[in-house]
Amino acid sequence: MTTLRPRAVGTPLARLDGPAKVTGTARYAFEHPLDNPLYAHPLQATVARGRVSTVDAGAAEGCPGVVAVLTCHDAPRLEDTGDRELAVLQSGRVGFRGQFVGVVVAESPETARHAASLVRISYDEEEPDVELRADRDDLYAPDVVNPAFATDTDQGDVDAAMDRAAVTVDVTYTTPMELNNPMEPHTAVAVWQPDSAVRLLLYASTQGVHSVRTTLAPLFALEADQVRVISPHVGGGFGSKGMPHAHDVLAALCAKAVPGRPVKLALTRQQMFTLTGHRTPTIQHLRLGCDAEGRITAITHHAVEHTSRIKEFAEQTATGTRMMYAAPNRRTSHRLAALDVPVPSWMRAPGECPGLFALECAMDELAVACGLDPIELRVRNDPPQDPETGRPWSGRKLVECLREGARRFRWTERPDAPGSRREGRELVGLGVASSTYPYYASPGSEALVAFDGDGRWTVRIGAADIGTGTWTTLTQIAADALDAATDDVTLLIGDTALPPATVAGGSSGLASWGSTVVEAVRTFRQEHGHDPAPGAESRSGMPENPDREKYALHSFGAHFAEVRVDVDTGEIRVPRMLGVFSAGRIVNPRTARSQFLGGMTMGLSMALHEHAVLDPRTGHVVNNDLADYHIAAHADVCDMDAVWLDEEDPHANPMGTRGIGEIGIVGSPSAVINAVFNATGVRVRDLPATPDKLLGALDTLRGA
Repeated sequence: MTTLRPRAVGTPLARLDGPAKVTGTARYAFEHPLDNPLYAHPLQATVARGRVSTVDAGAAEGCPGVVAVLTCHDAPRLEDTGDRELAVLQSGRVGFRGQFVGVVVAESPETARHAASLVRISYDEEEPDVELRADRDDLYAPDVVNPAFATDTDQGDVDAAMDRAAVTVDVTYTTPMELNNPMEPHTAVAVWQPDSAVRLLLYASTQGVHSVRTTLAPLFALEADQVRVISPHVGGGFGSKGMPHAHDVLAALCAKAVPGRPVKLALTRQQMFTLTGHRTPTIQHLRLGCDAEGRITAITHHAVEHTSRIKEFAEQTATGTRMMYAAPNRRTSHRLAALDVPVPSWMRAPGECPGLFALECAMDELAVACGLDPIELRVRNDPPQDPETGRPWSGRKLVECLREGARRFRWTERPDAPGSRREGRELVGLGVASSTYPYYASPGSEALVAFDGDGRWTVRIGAADIGTGTWTTLTQIAADALDAATDDVTLLIGDTALPPATVAGGSSGLASWGSTVVEAVRTFRQEHGHDPAPGAESRSGMPENPDREKYALHSFGAHFAEVRVDVDTGEIRVPRMLGVFSAGRIVNPRTARSQFLGGMTMGLSMALHEHAVLDPRTGHVVNNDLADYHIAAHADVCDMDAVWLDEEDPHANPMGTRGIGEIGIVGSPSAVINAVFNATGVRVRDLPATPDKLLGALDTLRGA
């Protein structure tokens, strides 16, 4: 594999888009200036299951400034309704509470919202089923789990190994429904242009402009080049903007109803709780067996999750267990309950995040049962090659991460006996957990490299910057490939008018796009040499990587957390967290550290706060705003640090990088929960760890 000679790569270059963002000149989807725009406000179903029976829109239509009211009775027809999440207003059937059942288009957002409140909709209501239980008799096995993993695996003789094990752990963990809440809400601005070569123009808040175009074009019976999607800046996504959702289709339907005029649609924070995906709740049953020395001989991991009745999403919760530790006998499975709930989707590190929470907490329980230090247990079970495929690792340095983290975090200060260290009213404990995330690099991207003259270059690729730093890091990669200064490279991204690029998801963006840019530069040199004429350009796609099938490529990390628990209130504080990561070469230490810390903070939030409460009677997410759905804030984050090993992965790509966007969250919540046990002796197996789950057990410690 041709490698990249680093010069700009590895330097903490300040964000190139930073000045535009802090001065307010960076254009997000809703902010693009368009002449004479209209505004859309959706109507949402107030039942979780049933059918629209009648619609009375007379009062709304009579409001001054109202241009259109669309419902299932009169909305433009879609060509393809196979994806029922995207078959917006195509039938009166209601699949979940909060589903779009209509929309008002008006001259101002205030008028649209007021008129929407005047529409009267009646339903033929049916009894909803929204409760996830492991003992349901209608659980089923999906064909595959996200994205294309086997649903079940069974290697060795698990039952016999469990029977022979010297020590066993048999535990069940649950994680609740959780919601992405990016700072920028989901928005779409659509213009239907019947007399233009581009029939549908869409400004979208998305992690992949080309994936939006590919999905929407056939819905409206359009060719791909008849749709243009623009998204140069995105205010966070975390997976929720990784695929088009119903609001993108609704905006386009509104635009088609009023051709020639832009229609702006911005979901409210409350609407995002049902319309932009969520992390499915899980019920996870794990059994671990080991010999007298603590070497694991058998693991089983069974995950039960919900999906929506109208569209299946099967999260790959147990897949991390298949490769994490050296157990010769392993069994994993996934079962789904199809319920009358909103459609689940990607949320940062889908699968690995909830799955490793359960596995790493179970490992902590096994360490206690064996009388071993939790780090030592993990070291003893570090596999020399991938247990699932038998392939050699491209660079598994988990043990180094654990050892370095233990040194930096002063692990030797950890109390040997849970609940034994008390400082004033606080019980103090330390916890550790391992982290892993697969390396992904998706084919399908192309880049166009052009020499502008006077030492200047322009690189075009339809990539996305969702706040991760792509504007900066991809410029650094391009500069090194061109042997140019970063100031001499202009990067253009976020537009389907540019060469295609894969979605910013699965921590695959920079690996995919960077490899593509390096290959396009190589092609340019072959075609034009090192003394090109101004205007010379070359285009190329991402090359195949022959090492992809020869090695097991994963990033790894070790998370450490200190917790302090108030013995009177059960309040949990986390004054210190540390993450040590092995993720190949780091392109930009400044933006990378931000990514690691952001993931760790989300993990802290998952451990202590996040829990969407679904009313079992109505299917309504009752805490559907940031006043009641609690997330970690600045006051929750004190001394947090992220460091990484100095390395490169020669088998991954020309840059030697692996993904970093998601490994920061994997392992973070379990480190916190394991620290809670070390502080109090209380095992919290049902997230989040709220004070009520500790108070009863703290009674015996209160007088200590």
